[in-house]
Amino acid sequence: MRDVTAELRRRALQFHILFTVVLVGCGHPVGVLAPVSAKAPGASVADLLVVTTRKPTGDPSTLYGGDRDRAFSLDEIAVSIPPDAKREIGQVQWPRHLPPDPSKDFATLRVRHLPPTRQAGFDWLGRNLPPSRDVLVFVHGFDNRYEDAVYRFAQIAHDSKANAAPILFTWPSGGSLFDYNYDRESTIYSRDGLENLLRLLAEDGRVHEVSILAHSMGTWLAMESLRQMAIRQGRVAPKITNVILASPDIDVDVFARQFRELGPRHPNFTVFVAQDDRALAVSRLIAGNVNRLGQINPNVEPYRSAVEKSGITLVDLTKLKAGDSAHHDKFASTPQIVQAIGTRLVAGQSLTESSIGLGDSITMLAAGAAKAVGTGVGMAVSAPIAAIDADTRRNLSSQAGSFVQQIGGNSPHAVQEGKAADQLLVSKDGGS
Repeated sequence: MRDVTAELRRRALQFHILFTVVLVGCGHPVGVLAPVSAKAPGASVADLLVVTTRKPTGDPSTLYGGDRDRAFSLDEIAVSIPPDAKREIGQVQWPRHLPPDPSKDFATLRVRHLPPTRQAGFDWLGRNLPPSRDVLVFVHGFDNRYEDAVYRFAQIAHDSKANAAPILFTWPSGGSLFDYNYDRESTIYSRDGLENLLRLLAEDGRVHEVSILAHSMGTWLAMESLRQMAIRQGRVAPKITNVILASPDIDVDVFARQFRELGPRHPNFTVFVAQDDRALAVSRLIAGNVNRLGQINPNVEPYRSAVEKSGITLVDLTKLKAGDSAHHDKFASTPQIVQAIGTRLVAGQSLTESSIGLGDSITMLAAGAAKAVGTGVGMAVSAPIAAIDADTRRNLSSQAGSFVQQIGGNSPHAVQEGKAADQLLVSKDGGS
């Protein structure tokens, strides 16, 4: 019976991967980083500092590949963004052919290689730090080529209207759906690099505050780097005030431990989740059917109470129409969400349903102020659990109970919530 179950899981994983490949499609032309001669009238320019642990390709049209480098590299990249009248806010307008047309496509205007030194980064900040003196660091997710990360962050920096110097940290992703394990190891390889970047920013007297926006597998890298910083220095640097996790591809139990080890003086956390995230559904299968943080249902226990106790703001985007077929990029492709990130979170303000302006299309939970708006998402996470075998359900319920105990503390109330989660998960098929 165990062999049959393993075979069914293997086939399900193959199906989900193939399904996701079909959803993603053929992508876009490779090699968009070769600069064009001029920008189009009315186009905007996003000036980014890009820090990477990727190995250079030697090709000016790609710059860096998926191989790991022992050192890190710095580049200043200017990306032209078409006039707003010719594009959809929240979308990257990839060229259909090369060279791109800046009047309707994203296009690279300038690439300047910088010495990989502290002084080079210091000088870039001197030229690009806005009056707010704030910095926004973006960490991309799984299956991202270098150019994918550059253009996506250019879109986020432009559409969010964040009054902050934009810095991209890009790690050595293999850029393939079949490189999940390689990418996971690459985040571990890169966590010292991200920690060093954050430490240098926090030590710069000109910088006021640092916000971190991390997506998908990049959230694991961000949490591990912050955890390392807290262990080394006794706390996360006070200038790191906001951490935004979008579609986090993190085991919920692991996140609970990471969060607790940041200590009581941690940054403000905002987490965007969606139960219809197909990319995280694949990740969950690869990870042994353990729920990912980015797929939890905030309306059910133990998550609801744990989020309230922890002080985390959780925003459920399940009911929002997705800008991508995998439903994995809602944070960046939904105009109201990406703009709220820039104009409120990076600015140090809290989110509310009214400030986002999406009516009953979202659910928000925050410490002491949980309010469920989109009740239609109800039991969306619990339903698929009923189809999982009994051994796996017991593992999931154990993970859920541990999540509450680690974030909410080992109080009798927290333990009781873990038991309630056990009953919820087991009862879906009549008991086992």
